[in-house]
Amino acid sequence: MTYEISRRTALQGAGAGAIALFLSNAAPAAAGTPASLRAIYHMTPPSGWLCDPQRPVHTNGAYQLYYLHSGQNNGPGGWDHATTSDGVSFTHHGVAIPLQPDFPVWSGSAVVDSANTAGFGAGAVVALATQPTDGVRKFQEQYLYWSTDGGYTFAALPDPVIVNTDGRTATTQAEIENAEWFRDPKIHWDGVRNEWVCVIGRARYAAFYTSANLRDWNWKSNFDYPNHALGGIECPDLFEMTADDGTRHWVFGASMDAYSIDLPMTFAYWTGAWNGTAFVADDLTPQWLDWGWDWYAAVTWPSVEAPDTKRLAIAWMNNWKYAARDVPTDASDGYNGQNSITRELRLERQSGGWYSLLSSPVGALQGYVTATTVLPDRTVDGSVILPWNGRAYELELDISWNLAANVGVSVGRSLDGSRHTNIGKYGDELYVDRAPSDQGGYTLVPYTRAAAPIDATARSVHLRIFVDTQSVEVFVNSGHTVISQQVHFADGDTGLSLYADGGPANFTGITIREFGDPL
Repeated sequence: MTYEISRRTALQGAGAGAIALFLSNAAPAAAGTPASLRAIYHMTPPSGWLCDPQRPVHTNGAYQLYYLHSGQNNGPGGWDHATTSDGVSFTHHGVAIPLQPDFPVWSGSAVVDSANTAGFGAGAVVALATQPTDGVRKFQEQYLYWSTDGGYTFAALPDPVIVNTDGRTATTQAEIENAEWFRDPKIHWDGVRNEWVCVIGRARYAAFYTSANLRDWNWKSNFDYPNHALGGIECPDLFEMTADDGTRHWVFGASMDAYSIDLPMTFAYWTGAWNGTAFVADDLTPQWLDWGWDWYAAVTWPSVEAPDTKRLAIAWMNNWKYAARDVPTDASDGYNGQNSITRELRLERQSGGWYSLLSSPVGALQGYVTATTVLPDRTVDGSVILPWNGRAYELELDISWNLAANVGVSVGRSLDGSRHTNIGKYGDELYVDRAPSDQGGYTLVPYTRAAAPIDATARSVHLRIFVDTQSVEVFVNSGHTVISQQVHFADGDTGLSLYADGGPANFTGITIREFGDPL
């Protein structure tokens, strides 16, 4: 067995009714049809194409999650609706905001208007969503929808509430390109100033608006980050949290494509302050919430039990570099796309004085463990196959070494070892390399190996590796680093092995938690 250890840069250039889908045991496939590859403990759509999740609101004792959905891969669509009480098990309720002629519904956000500021009734769910007026891309504008039944059905205002003035005047190609990026409104209530705040993603900045009633909006300022190679802003977010030392901080984040400068194409964020008019960053260099290829269009929201200190987060496990393609689940199960594990986010002060968001898998996930296997500690010099097989599980372990240059774990190992995904530490990188798991070009070069920075002098690492039928998510050292990847495992890719190149490594605390039917 060989292990890919080159850097990422070296690879460049080369419904009807409510349907409960979580933890479904697929029936045996009929003759001539593929076996089910549906994710076991990740949210997937009943059928069709799943795209951006929309930030949930909490009503009727549950989180109301919406997501972009279409009957065809990368096709026009609207918002579908699912509910969850724990961030793990989801029940689907079909279309909430439908596709209209010439009006596909893109991303946005919903809020609960407790004080009836918009006039639809106290407790109404009000959503703003981007739509290209009359189907014209440079007329991307923000439309208002409202619901008086807790977010199950919506009515709409006929005209946009935030007009794309750039699009209405754009004539040159540069003006049109700028106007064609006016999307994904994210709203929150500013209790200090008694007004709503909305942030909208633009091609090279974020635009902030405020409103007293969710209908009439005033532009306040732009957050213009200096390094435009980070990409344009999609699905922006602005929220305040209490850190572990008791201090309060604002966080601005967005999904961004920084591939051109060898940085992630996931969720970048800045800590700072919101003064009612502008976001002022502590440092103009962003931090990243994920270093994999597949954690995009992320949304965060306050947890019900600890809204000041804990936020939840979920993302679309895909990437626009290759999203518009068929994948194995199109043939096996009639759907394309899944969301990530729901995460718990906490804000912690680092030794250098800055603040960072740390991630952990939502605690409720442990309630769905059906079996736990603890394997003996072992020292490996070369490679060792573990006596265990499975498709949906968490593997937790510690790895320590002295001289070894490359250490890690292979998951999704085929019987002959030719197929596998490697998760390891080499030099100053923690990597996930899915190239050996590829099936006929589903994973496109060079988007195979993802890497996150790690101290080159480190001689130990703690890993929590979450494997499902079509994905791997790796939480490193208490969630300081996360790497999330689509991985299209074949039917027999169920084995595990350990490896250490250039010297021995110790693998300890090897614990495997299987996920299946709820306890």
